Formats: sequence, C-alpha cells, structure tokens
Amino acid sequence: MEARKCDVLNRGFSGYNTRWAKIILPRLIRKGNILDNPVAVTIFFGANDSALKEENPKQHVPLDEYEANLKSMVQYLKSVDVPERSVLLITPPPLCEPAWEKECLAQGCRLNRLNVVVGEYASACLRVARDCGTDVLDLWALMQKDGQDFSSYLSDGLHLSPKGNEFLFSHLWPLIEKKVSSLPLLLPYWRDVAEARPELSLLGDGDH
Repeated sequence: MEARKCDVLNRGFSGYNTRWAKIILPRLIRKGNILDNPVAVTIFFGANDSALKEENPKQHVPLDEYEANLKSMVQYLKSVDVPERSVLLITPPPLCEPAWEKECLAQGCRLNRLNVVVGEYASACLRVARDCGTDVLDLWALMQKDGQDFSSYLSDGLHLSPKGNEFLFSHLWPLIEKKVSSLPLLLPYWRDVAEARPELSLLGDGDH
C-alpha cells in the first residue's frame, strides 16, 4: 500500500446509475478543490443501469445512454485536469440470477436483472475505455473466467461479498499502483522521525 503518499477518498452512492452520477460528478471533483489533481480516479457503474426497464424503470438506463454517460464523465474529468491515463473504468460484476431472484421475490417483485444483459453493459464499458484511452478492469469477465462459480463473490447475487471485494482489490490494486508508485512520500517512515525533535521531521518536507 502507498502509505504516507496519498489520500484515498471513497465516493459510493448506493443504487445510483450513470445518469445520476454524471450530474453529481462536478460536485465531487472540480478544479482547485481539496483533491488537488487526483492521480487516479475509478468509475464503477453498470449494475443498476442494466436493470430491466420493464421491472425497474427508475434505475434502468438504456445501453447507448450508459455508454454516452461514461464517456461524458471521462471527458468532464479531462476538462478539470484529470487526464485519461489517470482514469480507470470498472465493468459491473456478473449477476447470480438464482440468488438475486430470491431477493427480488422477498421484496415482492420479479427478477429485475439478467446476467446476459449485464454482460452487454460490461462490453459497453470496455468500448468506452478503448475509445477514450483509459484503463479498464473487466470484472464481469474475470469473475466468470473458465466457467468458475462466482456466486461466493456476491452477497445476494448482485452486491459484492467480502470475498468479492477482496477479488476486486486484488485485480484493481496493480492497476492503481502503477499510477501512484512514483509519488513522493509526504511523511517519513517512523524509524526516520527525529527522536529529540520530531517536529523537524513531521512539519518539514518529509526528507528529514
């Protein structure tokens, strides 16, 4: 991990889709704010956009709009000095239909997502990354690689379980590390802090 090199800010919005995310993105990242030129930004949407329109019209976003929204977010980031090389798109994970159907039925509704449809949105995410020149993590394909059982990666068929989050991190971190490994240390390693006058180490430039 890149301790003492950078801050990690998590901005997760439960239930949101790209239509709504595109609207709020300027509130989260803008020129001259506290982020001060982020070196890496991840965009992770699609699980809600891919909801079936006839079963879940509020969260559903048509495939072409989803693709356009992702491009719009990448272009916005570029306009506030976050270049394409700093952006990393993540496809939605696969859907375990039997498990998610149980959740839907328990809530009094029918199955409102299909894994084959989620795959179409994952493919759209890959196209955006290719067209815009960003990195991309194809979580949908990785979790199903070689026909493996991916159900344990999902807590309810849709949302990532602890194991799923570990899987995501294991594949995401190498991509992020490439972007942050060259950052200078902002604070010294603990063994390098001056014992008699720690303020010389901790209030300086980190090189004492």
